[in-house]
Amino acid sequence: MRIRGGGPLRVWGRWLSRAALIVVLPLIAYAVAALAGAVIPGRVAETSWVSAGGPPVTIGLVSGPIHVDFVLPATSETRAAFFPALAAGVPIFAPDARVFVVGWGARDFYTTAGTFRDIEAGAVLRAVTGDASVLRVDAWGGLPEGFPMTEITLSGAQYFALVQAIAGSISGGAIEGAGFTTTDGFLEAEGRFHIFSTCNTWVGRMLREAGQPFGAWTPTPYAVRLSARWFAGAE
Repeated sequence: MRIRGGGPLRVWGRWLSRAALIVVLPLIAYAVAALAGAVIPGRVAETSWVSAGGPPVTIGLVSGPIHVDFVLPATSETRAAFFPALAAGVPIFAPDARVFVVGWGARDFYTTAGTFRDIEAGAVLRAVTGDASVLRVDAWGGLPEGFPMTEITLSGAQYFALVQAIAGSISGGAIEGAGFTTTDGFLEAEGRFHIFSTCNTWVGRMLREAGQPFGAWTPTPYAVRLSARWFAGAE
C-alpha cells in the first residue's frame, strides 16, 4: 500500500527545503546586489580643498573576512585630523607612529569582537538590525614586509579631504575600556550601523566624499576590493 504524500519524512524534507531557500535566497540576492553596487558608480563629491596641494598620497585598504580598514600614513594632516583619538589612548603624536589603521563599525559588535571567538549572538543581531556606530583608530609603527592590502593613490587635495571626512565621522568622546591593543581606541561616531549600512559601505562613502570615484554600494570586503580595482585601478 502506498502512503499518499510520501509520509512524514517527505513532508519534513519539503519544509526543510523551503526553510533553506528562505535563508539562502536573501543571502544570494545580497551578494549579487553587492557585486552590482561595486561597479555602479556612486555620487562623488567635488574636492573643495583647493588650497591643499602637495604630492600624491598612497593609502591602503586592509580587509578581513567581514571588515575593511583604512591604512593612512601618519602625516601632519592625519595626526591633526585624529586629535580626538588622543582622549581614547591612541598615541597620535608619537614619533614612532608611522601609519594609522582606521575603521567604522557597530558599537556592540566592533568593541567586543576582537576575534571570532568573542562574537556574541546579541551583538550580531544588533549589528544586522541596527546599532550605534563607533570609529576605531590604531597607531602602528609601520607595516610588515609584504603586508597584504589594496593600495589607492590619491591627489594631495583628495587625501586631505579624505582625512577630514573620516574625522567628520566622529560624533562624541572616547569609549572607556574598549580596545584590543595598547595603541588603539574607540570613539562615538555618526550614523547607525545595519546590514545595508556596513563598515564597508562607509569606506566607499569616505572615498567618494574625498572625490575618488567608487562603487555606489559596497557592503562586503570583496565589493570594496572589486570597486577599488574597477574605479581606482588598484591591484
